[in-house]
Amino acid sequence: MATLISIDEARRRVLAAAGGLSTEVVPLASALGRVLAEDVNSRSDVPPFDSSAMDGFAVAPGAEGKLEISGEARAGSPSPKPVGRGAAIQISTGALVPGGTGAVVALEQAEVSGETVRVPALPDGKNIRRRGEALPEGALVVERGSELSPAALGVLASAGLSHVRCARPPRVAILATGDELVAPGQALAAGQIWNSNPLALAGQVELAGGVTQSSETVADDPHATRGALRDALEAADVVCLSGGVSVGPHDHVKGALAELGVVEHFWGVALKPGKPTWFGVLERDGGSVLAFGLPGNPVSAMVTFQLFVRPALRALQGADPSSTRLTAILDEALPRNSSREQAIRCVVRVSDDGWHATPTGAQGSHVLSSMLAAGALALIPAGDGSVAAGERVSVELLTGVWCG
Repeated sequence: MATLISIDEARRRVLAAAGGLSTEVVPLASALGRVLAEDVNSRSDVPPFDSSAMDGFAVAPGAEGKLEISGEARAGSPSPKPVGRGAAIQISTGALVPGGTGAVVALEQAEVSGETVRVPALPDGKNIRRRGEALPEGALVVERGSELSPAALGVLASAGLSHVRCARPPRVAILATGDELVAPGQALAAGQIWNSNPLALAGQVELAGGVTQSSETVADDPHATRGALRDALEAADVVCLSGGVSVGPHDHVKGALAELGVVEHFWGVALKPGKPTWFGVLERDGGSVLAFGLPGNPVSAMVTFQLFVRPALRALQGADPSSTRLTAILDEALPRNSSREQAIRCVVRVSDDGWHATPTGAQGSHVLSSMLAAGALALIPAGDGSVAAGERVSVELLTGVWCG
């Protein structure tokens, strides 16, 4: 194994290779979580007309005292006539204010008696939402590179958009290598384990905005490994393998990747867990394929996906790959590793003094249950001694429900 590189250097090499994907037009109803490929501007003023901010009565400027109720304006059914002097028009929230309106008197401030209403004097413009007040025509609504939230979808719809142009979701092929792997639910023979990595990785792919193109378990055989990799590289934008990237006699992944023309960009990261992580790129007509060789241990596979694959998937879609990093206060001391940075699974919570991180418990790379409560990976620098409780460290937020 070559000289180990840092997490940051590994991410830099990954992101340098992660160019943008093609784009497609998506209906708003299908765009939740997608990444915008272009700035979106409002097609009209929002609201498109002066409207009432509440239920009440539209009155002329300076109106006060007893007025005749001369009509009604409802949302979607404007009043056919303007407000006259000495008159008021009953109006609903969101309705177009009639011509001649100076203000809207809230229903709670009005005293209705038969066909008349008594109102207090109000300043002009009171309780009226002006045309374009929320968004003027042509205003920037959502920026390119934004991940579309429910609020963003609502704002885009209010601006008159029915479709938006988004980056195409990255297609990901998942390969799990190992003779010992058995599908969940099947009986185990001696030395076998249930195969958890494909499901966990596919879930991480989906939460990162990708699409799992294929998922396959491959025996520790050079011909089977090469064939599965060839098919994956032909069909996907990103290939994620778990296992087989170390130096044992049954680790065939690196050799197969080299035979298929995938150029190694690094092998080995000064990271615990995740030291044998491998990354390479296959150049082909129409773009490149990113290939990640992740460790076979379940926690190591999930951790290295979060640190290296997820940033690549975000970059391929035009999203900010650094937006998942912040700093947090450690709630307990943690020993350093002398030569490797550690990714400690933590529960995270917000307090008055900022984010806090607490380890989830045992941190062995085989203890997958340690990921259950984890909302972040606390990145503990290599060195001597410990990082004391109360110190601030960099954390990588995980996908999904992560707030404690």
